[in-house]
This record gives sequence, structure tokens and C-alpha cells, in this order.
Amino acid sequence: MSDLLLLVVGLPLVVAIGLLLVPRALGEQIAAATGIVTSAVVLLFSLLMLAARPWQGPGPALEVDWPWIPTLGVRLHLTVDGISWPLIVLTAALGVAVTVHATLQSPVPTPEAVASGESAPTGSRRSLVVALLAVEGGALATFTAADVVLFFVAFEIVLVPMWAIIRWWGDPHDDAGRRDAAARFVLYTALGSAVMLLGILLLALDSGTSDLVKLAAAHGTGMTRPEQVVVAALLVAGLAVKVPVWPLHTWLPSAHTAAPTVGSVLLAGVLLKMGSYGMVRIVVPAVPQGFSAVAPYLGALGVVGILWGGLVCLVERDLKRLVAFSSVAHMGFVALGIASGTAQGLQGALFANVAHGVITALLFLVAGGLKERSGSGLLDRVGSGLRDAHPHLGGLLALGCIAGLGLPGLAGFWGELLAVYGAWTGPAGGNETYWRTLAVLAVVGTALAAAYLLRVLRKVWHGVPAEPPAAPPVAPPAAPTTTSEPIAAIGAIRSDATAAELWVGTALVVVTVVLGLVPWLLLRMTEPAVQALLALAKGSV
Repeated sequence: MSDLLLLVVGLPLVVAIGLLLVPRALGEQIAAATGIVTSAVVLLFSLLMLAARPWQGPGPALEVDWPWIPTLGVRLHLTVDGISWPLIVLTAALGVAVTVHATLQSPVPTPEAVASGESAPTGSRRSLVVALLAVEGGALATFTAADVVLFFVAFEIVLVPMWAIIRWWGDPHDDAGRRDAAARFVLYTALGSAVMLLGILLLALDSGTSDLVKLAAAHGTGMTRPEQVVVAALLVAGLAVKVPVWPLHTWLPSAHTAAPTVGSVLLAGVLLKMGSYGMVRIVVPAVPQGFSAVAPYLGALGVVGILWGGLVCLVERDLKRLVAFSSVAHMGFVALGIASGTAQGLQGALFANVAHGVITALLFLVAGGLKERSGSGLLDRVGSGLRDAHPHLGGLLALGCIAGLGLPGLAGFWGELLAVYGAWTGPAGGNETYWRTLAVLAVVGTALAAAYLLRVLRKVWHGVPAEPPAAPPVAPPAAPTTTSEPIAAIGAIRSDATAAELWVGTALVVVTVVLGLVPWLLLRMTEPAVQALLALAKGSV
């Protein structure tokens, strides 16, 4: 079974390198099929890991442990347990979704492009598939790494290909915006990585090992409390950039706005989970005393993100930016659940990680499709009456919004409920009033989520669809404008969901409903590993 683990992690990276090495003409011809087949095989292998029953024990169910850098004591150590397996499957499933969408989805020309006889420029399909596979492989390596140095290397693998996806395949009508968003993404994540690397080096030097299994078993033994606090603060600060935790979130809205649909899906569904996963996998078990000192601040910043993101969404006029700010709010619940240090809070955070990945991927699938069709993500430009004019796109949007506002029976409900409950009960020995105040404020954030998502449905889903003009006016392209005023709705949405959008969207809807109706499928997987982490942490306090 260990061979499956190597194949799941290594196959996307090996195929990505192979596509780069083949001649350009051949690579362009086989890129689409290669990307879809590779991602499908990775998903199949990740599902076959079920035979090892990764949820049954507190320890790893699958393990690969080879020497890598003997001089430094760094090993190629990969493991799978109940915490990592759901994220592996989520990454593999979204890998299939983005490769299918990127290779089968034909770009929809905007009315302006039709009028001027132009079409949006497209990059090399081979290069896009390579970038998507590299991001998938790097994320899978991150979720399986059992060595902190290997974790850092895998964490960084996704940086360049994700930058390329934003920079070269983003919004074709805003080159300056793509450049700015890609640069901001690199600068923020590189700064966070530098801070995280400093924490990793201090952790490895003070404890004498970089192996996560040994670090978790030692639970901070040999490190003084001040040393643990410094390491925990550095690690949490570096990982918080990728979550992102307020106020380190400002790179995210611009990245989502400029990124193509597949880039937004990977950002929200996979990359944001790497930061929260690192907190649970490294910080909580390795430096428990340090984390207990940092946790109140992490919980407070998470709640500020919940409220800030919700308030911004109430007035945001661009659909993709609105979904991006809602990600900041929803990931605030993840930060709050982790900070609570309780079994319910940690399980809620892990559940919300997966649920957010599925629901936000669905919302960005629709938001990206609407932006491609209308030429703008502005709600006024998209228009109204999507429910009647294009029922497939409208149905996917409605289901995504309803799931995002935390309706019981859908996936978004359980993770946030458990995170709030974990904060209400609070960590042992913590300030009860403080944690209950955070829980109450987080509940206010759920009301804000209902308000801004229902606002989107009222504005886009309801209403009477505008009549599209009989033919686009033939006129020279308009001069570029710098105004931020919304463009009036002109009935630009001319087509319903394509086959690729419908298949991908339906699969995401099914997962959202299944996790909402039978949440124990996921909660039973994470419970043994979470209990083991907390048992180790309590033993050191």
C-alpha cells in the first residue's frame, strides 16, 4: 500500500516534468488527455487508500520513510492518517475538476470581443496543464509530509506554478491587474514562508530532529516554554498568511479577481488548506505550550476576519471578490476552531476545511463562468434573472450560496457549528468569558453570511432577465477607462452552463449534500488522530 502513497504524491510532479520535456507540438496535442488521465489516476489511487483504513488508529496508516539529506538528518518521510486523507482526496478531486475544466471548457467571448471581432488571448495549453499538475503534486506532498523540512519544500513547490496561472492565464482584459495580483501573491506568501522557515529551523535545532512523528511524540520535551512560544508564534504567523488570517489576507481578493476559474478553484479549495493543516499537523502537537500562549490571539484574529469579511461582502459589487472575502470569513471559523484547542473545535476546523474547499470551488466555478460571459464580475454587469434565463448556472449558484450561508443539511453547517462550540467550551484553563465572547461574535458572522449571500441571489438569481440585443453593435473598441463605476446590465449572459461546468458543478453539489447529510463520514476519520494530538498536548502542559 505504501506504493500507492508514492504514486499519489509523485505522479503529478513526474508527469508535469515529462510534459515539459516532450517537443512543444507533441506536448500541445497530448496535454489535455494527459492532464485528465493523470489527475483521474491520482484520484483513483487516493480512494484506494481506503483499504488501509486511515481513520482507524491514531498513528499513520501508510508510511514511506527514506533517507534524503543524511548530513542534516532530513528524510523523505510521508504518512497518511485520518487528518491528511480527506485533504488528499479533496486535492485529487479538485485536480480532476480543474484539468477537465481547463482542457474541455471553450472560452466564451464577451459581447465587446464579438463586436470588435477579437477573442481573448489564450496561453499554451501544455504549460497550463503542467502548472495545474505541479500545484496538485506540491499540495499532495504538503498534506503527506512527515518531516518539517520536507513540509516546507512541498509548501513552496506550489508558489511558482500558482504565480504563473494568475499571471499568464488570468483575466485577459486586465494585464496590469494580473501582474499586480501575481506579484502580491508571491510577495505575501514568500514573506510568510520566510517567517515559517525561521520557526522550522528553531524547532528542529531546539528539539534535535525534523521528523514530525518524533516531534509529536516528544510534545515539546527539551524546549523551555519561552522557546516554544517563539517557535509557535513564528510558525503560526507564517502559516496564517496562506490561510489567510486577518489582517494578512489582502493578497487574496486581488488574486481571486485576476485568476482564471481553475486558479480560483485551486486557491480556495487547496492552497488555503495548507496553512490551517500546518497549524494542526506541526504547531499543536510539537509545541503545545507555545501554541496555548498564541491561541487566544489566533482565535481573536479569526473572529475579526469573520466579521470583517462579512461586512465587506455586504457592500462588495464584484462577484469574485465577494466570494474571496467570504473565504476570509469562512476560514476565520477554521482559525477559531484550531485556536480553541478542543476536540470539537479541531474536528470542526478539519471538517470546515473540506467543506469550504468544496463549496467555494462551486461558487468560483459559477462566478468565473459569469465573468467570462459578461466580461466583468460586477453584479450590475452580470444582470438579473439567472434562474429563468439560464437555470443550470442559476441552480449551481443558488446551491453554492445556500451551502455557503451554513444551512443545516449541507456541508457548510457542521464545521462552523463545531468550531463555535469548541470556542464556547474553550481550552482547559482558559478564560471562559473571553472564549465565549469570541463564540458569540462568530455567530454574528453567520448572520452576515446569510445577508450577503442572499443579497447575491436577490440581485443575480431573481428578477426579470434583460433582453439581449438582437446583434452586437459594430463599433471600434472603447477606450480603456479607469473608472470603478459599475457598467449597466446589458443582457450579456447569452449561454447556460457548458458540459464541463455542469459535470464539475454537479459533482461538487453531490459532495456538499452528502457531507451535509452524513457528516460522520468525515468526523469519524478525523476523531482518532485529533484525540491523539490532544492527548500528547495535555501530557506536556
